[in-house]
Amino acid sequence: MSGQEVRSCWTGIGGNHIDGINSRGVVAVTGKNREDIREIGPDDITRVLEAARAVVIPMDRQVLEVIPQSYIVDDQRNIQDPLNMIGVRLEAEVHIITCSVTSAQNLIKCVNRAGFIVNDLILQSLAASRSVLTPEEKEIGVALIDLGGGTTDVLVYADGAPYSNITVPAGGSMITSDISKVKNISFETAERIKLDTGCCWEALFREDDYIDVPGVGGRPPMQIPRSQLMAIIRPRMEEIFKMVKDRMDKLSLSRPLGGGIVLTGGGAQLLGVAELAHYIFGLPVRIGIPISVGGLVEEYRNPMYATAVGLVLEGNDREQKTIPDRGPEVHIREKGEPSIIGKFVNWIKTEFF
Repeated sequence: MSGQEVRSCWTGIGGNHIDGINSRGVVAVTGKNREDIREIGPDDITRVLEAARAVVIPMDRQVLEVIPQSYIVDDQRNIQDPLNMIGVRLEAEVHIITCSVTSAQNLIKCVNRAGFIVNDLILQSLAASRSVLTPEEKEIGVALIDLGGGTTDVLVYADGAPYSNITVPAGGSMITSDISKVKNISFETAERIKLDTGCCWEALFREDDYIDVPGVGGRPPMQIPRSQLMAIIRPRMEEIFKMVKDRMDKLSLSRPLGGGIVLTGGGAQLLGVAELAHYIFGLPVRIGIPISVGGLVEEYRNPMYATAVGLVLEGNDREQKTIPDRGPEVHIREKGEPSIIGKFVNWIKTEFF
């Protein structure tokens, strides 16, 4: 509809193979003027991040993201940007996100065979947080819960930076599968019923509410109480939230999550999911709607598109700066450099026209 031809894309990655660790790097400030004035420059920041990144990881894993949490200049802590400060010792606390090499390469192969170049891989929950979280929420602490189909991805922020990422091997497709099996209907029909009439909080519907379930093989539809559908949905959603809560309770956070919980992803469209999450976590909960970036606002301002909008925003930010190559399978094109197809078209014009 926009009339634009897409040749490359920023690709989201997630799943059970994602893992995160916190690390720290230390370097001596070299200084750029006299020896007695040691001013921190971009090279010092790059070196300390490389030092923090130098952790031992298995051969079958690769570093996906190195996200600075805070810096320490000599004895001054909680510094967000040490550039041009004067000091002798520079430390960086970072959150390192790793992924399976094979999973990353398979994803890149799939996108390449679909006819696109992968600019870079971006963690899906990180992209979603870019489009739905506010700086204030990140500063006081917040947990983004991305309710996907196969997995539930959690990214916990503390003091303005990612602190921990959690993946739970359960998602919305399990709820759909439960409805399909209990009511003996197809998976597609169960998904439609879940989204249209599903609910996981009894106070949001009347006891005498009924829903129509399409018949199979030409049979007439049947009516069932809406409470029966909730009896299938709520236990599975409670299980997912309790699995997330158990993992979050093990985190050593310096203070409670003042920003509470933000729910996003396709599962966040389920009626009553915010109320159930508030009941389980005991924290304020809201549904994460992507910010408006113009265009067809009403079409994409939906929790299920949080990751897609975040990929656009994050990709735009990264195009403004130099991006290091992630490996032989990822072709990263500098901003303004023509694509392979563009180079071929230019060659045709030069040779024949």
